[in-house]
This record gives sequence, structure tokens and C-alpha cells, in this order.
Amino acid sequence: MTEYLNVGKIVNTQGIKGEVRVISRTDFPEERYKKGNTLYLFQNNELVKSLTIASYRVHKNFVLLSFEGHTSINDVEIYRDGILKVAKEDTQELDDHEFYYHEIIGCDVYDETRGLLGKVKEILSPGANDVWVIQVPKGKDILIPYIESVVLNVDVTTQRIDVSLPEGLVDDED
Repeated sequence: MTEYLNVGKIVNTQGIKGEVRVISRTDFPEERYKKGNTLYLFQNNELVKSLTIASYRVHKNFVLLSFEGHTSINDVEIYRDGILKVAKEDTQELDDHEFYYHEIIGCDVYDETRGLLGKVKEILSPGANDVWVIQVPKGKDILIPYIESVVLNVDVTTQRIDVSLPEGLVDDED
């Protein structure tokens, strides 16, 4: 049975020529949304159809996609709120120290002095480097930058991440 990975959510249409507005959740948008690639549309957790990308562009905070054979707003309106996924076997091998979001989310995060901090619940991509959101059992989430001086080791096999948090990143008054 094929396993699928979430790459985005269709939140609206864009214009009248069949483009959709997508909130992207993929690690490599330029690669994932390349013209000719296939994405799978899921609605209500069920596979509805495969879609071949005709165009990709970024506008404000959204990815805008059009699909082959969908040239009008009427063709894509029914896809609103659909989830776009990719078949897991279509993912590519990554270099050392590169990871897919699905490999990182859910990993336990350990600090060298504090022990277990919590689990990675989300990854933000605001700029030069990703920021990993760590959900702690009590208190506020911890935001850690994915940089060499902070993230010491990532083992996706054991779902363990070792970090060294800089002074002031965590409120230790609890």
C-alpha cells in the first residue's frame, strides 16, 4: 500500500484561469512543485485523484499552482480545502544533515544539561534557517534554530535529537 506525505493544503482559487492558492508544507517547494510532477489530492482523508502540475509560482505567502487540464476557476473550485500529497517513494535521497519534515516532527529532543525537553511538533521556515517548535510537557513551546551550534545530533532511526540550548533560550524558572 502506498504511503503519502502531506505537501500542502489548497485554501482557495486564484484568478479565473484555474490556479489554486496553497499553503505549502513541503521541505523543497522548487523541486516538489516542478512542472510535470504528480501530486495526489485528498479530501476527507480519501484519495480523490492525481494532478499533474502545469505551473508553479509564489505570491505573497502562498504557492500558486495550476494543473494540466484545469484551465478555469470552475475546474478547481471543488478542490478547495483539499490536501495535496506526494507518494513517499517519490521522495529523493538527501545529503547528510538534511531531513524531511516528517522525519523530524515527533522526535524527542534532549538538551545536554536539562535532559528531555519535549517533542518536535512543527517546523517553521521563516528565513535563512528552519526553526523547530518543541512542545514541552508544561509551559510554552521552545523555538530552536536548526543551526550547527544548537542542533548537535539528529537520529531519525531512534527519533532522538540532541541539542545544546544557548543561554536565555529557555525560561528555567519553572
